[in-house]
Amino acid sequence: MTSSTSSRSVPRQFLTAILLVGLAVSCVPASAGNSVPAEKDIPKNASVATFASGCFWCVESIYESVKGVYEAVSGYAGGTEQNPTYNDVARGATSHSEAVQVYYDASVVSFAQLVDVFFASQNPTQVNGQGPDRGPQYRSIIFYSSAEEKTVAEQAKAALETSGQYQDPIAAEITEFEKFWRGEEYHQDYEHKNPNQPYIRGVSVPRFKRFQAKRPDLLKESGGH
Repeated sequence: MTSSTSSRSVPRQFLTAILLVGLAVSCVPASAGNSVPAEKDIPKNASVATFASGCFWCVESIYESVKGVYEAVSGYAGGTEQNPTYNDVARGATSHSEAVQVYYDASVVSFAQLVDVFFASQNPTQVNGQGPDRGPQYRSIIFYSSAEEKTVAEQAKAALETSGQYQDPIAAEITEFEKFWRGEEYHQDYEHKNPNQPYIRGVSVPRFKRFQAKRPDLLKESGGH
């Protein structure tokens, strides 16, 4: 992996020029910010699942719109390096992927339904990236923590591959979960705190709306946004 694989490695001046003509091309914060988001109440018996499918700002917001989900936390997973940082992951200097850890009520939403959210909220055939964010650090991964979850993920992927919806192979990896590294605080709830950020308006919100149209049955009554 090299820095050339990530759209976030483009100089800020260049990104700004592009954004001025209406193109939001990168999941890069305009500012780290100083506020630390308050933690939501998560029951101790909440179930946990971990997914990666591109920019974690988008993915966190999508999962938090799903009924039965208490919270989604942005971070890093799938690599071997200890204590990964955003700067290292975003420029492709680690083997980690941006990921979200989802805390949910299994009596309301199942792991299988969360896998459905995973596939319905992305282009599942895109390899090593999602939308404008390119590189292995944005690859799609379903992390499983049990043999049952592995089977659910494999069956969902196989069903999609044989559905005839896509000509290209389904790119998602199915990987045993090892460890999730929580991301920096300014990334948590980023979309909700920065609704006018160009990337949010140009990439995250349209991605959410596509998911919303596909699976309205999985959304909270508020609609998520």
